Parts: sequence; C-alpha cells; structure tokens
Amino acid sequence: MVNAIVGATGAVGKALAAEFARAGTPFRVVARSEEKLRCDFGQYGDLVEYRVADLQDPLTSAAATKDVDLVFYTVGVPYTHFSLHPKLTRTALDAATASRVKRFVLVGTVYPYGIPRTEFVDESHPREPNTFKGRMRKDQEDLVLAADGRDGLRTTILRPPDFYGPESELSYASDIFKAALEGRPANVIGPVDTPHEFVFVPDVAKTLIALSNHEAAYGQSWNLAGPGVITTKQFAEMAFTAAGQKLRLRVAGKRTLNMLGIFKPMLREIAEMNYLWTTPVKLDDSRLRRLLPELRKTSYEEGIRLTLEALRERKRSAL
Repeated sequence: MVNAIVGATGAVGKALAAEFARAGTPFRVVARSEEKLRCDFGQYGDLVEYRVADLQDPLTSAAATKDVDLVFYTVGVPYTHFSLHPKLTRTALDAATASRVKRFVLVGTVYPYGIPRTEFVDESHPREPNTFKGRMRKDQEDLVLAADGRDGLRTTILRPPDFYGPESELSYASDIFKAALEGRPANVIGPVDTPHEFVFVPDVAKTLIALSNHEAAYGQSWNLAGPGVITTKQFAEMAFTAAGQKLRLRVAGKRTLNMLGIFKPMLREIAEMNYLWTTPVKLDDSRLRRLLPELRKTSYEEGIRLTLEALRERKRSAL
C-alpha cells in the first residue's frame, strides 16, 4: 500500500511523515517544489519518494497520485487566497478518482461550524459558516463527502482545533514559543481569557493514521478535541514559565487587527476569524474516542516542553 501526503511541506504533512518513518513505512510526499520536498524529507532516505504537482493542474495532480492507495490531503493556502481551497480539493479528488485511489483523508477545521449554538460542538452541529473562509472550507468538505463511494473512492474528514508544535510556524500559537525563547512580548489575538483548545500536531498525525485504518471512519466527518479547554493567556503563561521567562503579551483584538490590516492585508483577514476568540468553538470528540479507544493526547505541559526543546535544538543546529 502506498500512502501519499499531498501538501506535505506543512505542519501536519511533516508530522505524518515523521510517523511513517518511525514505523518504517514507505510514503510519498507531494508538493509544488522538489527542492523544498527534498529539504524537508531527505532525512528519511529510501522510505520517501518525491512527486511534484501543481493542484491547479489536473495532469500533474493525477501523475502524483498514480499507484497510490491512500491520500492524506493536508494542503494549506494563504488567508488571502482562501477561495483556492475548494478548487484545489476538486482537482485532487478528480486526480484520486482517475488514479483509482481507494481512500482520501482530509484535514479539516472548525471554520464550517460557524458560531457555536452549544457549549461543546459535536459532528451533529449545523455547519453554518459566518465567514468567507468558513464557507470555502464548507465547500471543500462538501466536495470530499460527495466523492465518497465514487468509483470506489472512500473519503473522510478530521477536524482538529488550532494546532501547535515545533513545525507549526503558521499556527496562531507559534509566536508564543518564539517570544518565550527570545524574551520578548508575544503577539497574540484577543481576548486572551476566553476558553480555547490547542492540539499538539504529532497527535493530529497519529489520529489521522489511526482513523484512516478504520472502514467505519469513511463517509463522514470526525472532531478531534484538544486535551482540555485552556485560555490563550494560560497557554502562553505555561510556555513562558517553561522557558524561564515572565509572561508578556501584546494583544490585538478585532478593531486593532482591522486597523493594522490597512497596511498588512493578512491581519485584516485574521480579523474576520476573531469570533473564534469571542465565541469559541469547543469540540466534542466522544464519537472519535469511541471509534479509537486507544486515542491519546499529549498534555499541554508535555507538548509545550517538547516544542520548546525542539526549537532550542533547531536554533543550536543553525549556529
């Protein structure tokens, strides 16, 4: 069986590769740049094979999934180009169908749920996105679920909360770790005292692999909650304490993000998602835990410690 990670150079893709390598399982990595692929995955030697594909090109996409049994779709796009999500996913699904791929696993997000109606959100919660990004992610999910059963393809979706870890440079939490190690204030989104969830990205990879091996997982979506509810301030305080620093935060709420967005369009895009801090989506993953009773989650204390250790080691290696 050949496993392919499409969009492999992101945080989840790298975590999946590490899990396959740890198990001695060969895998294929797919992205737009062979140079980047070889830089990120060359350490795995003969276990990894490389394929270059542009998901806006059906031909290279189909070639990249030839002779593949299972696709983990982990493609990310910049916040300023979220309209690409359904377009790229459609190409990837068409390529998977043409290549006779058997299983397709999408790494989703909480965005399609919109503003939560209940304290904890399970998979029966209506998908009523209140943002453009949420609508694009819902359209993406609809494509994946509609493809289930088409020409033998089975599909499923895993929705994690915000993730963090040593390879998660684009996560909301990444500056917390950088600031803690550099002894400066961390740039965070506010309010910082509302409930939130984070998940250690290697846990996401382990869960994706376990989910992909269950036939009952396909044809539906699954939530993956964090190891508990925490506030951004509490999370940051744990990171700063573990780094031997006093907590310092530079907090930007929606109004500030919109003002700064005049000069930095990315911040204006982030402001659209500020509801996730004012009316947080807290996930209920009881269905997933029934399907995967062996599911384990790294505590915040342990995940933060491991992230800081990895970042320190990376810094030492770069000297």
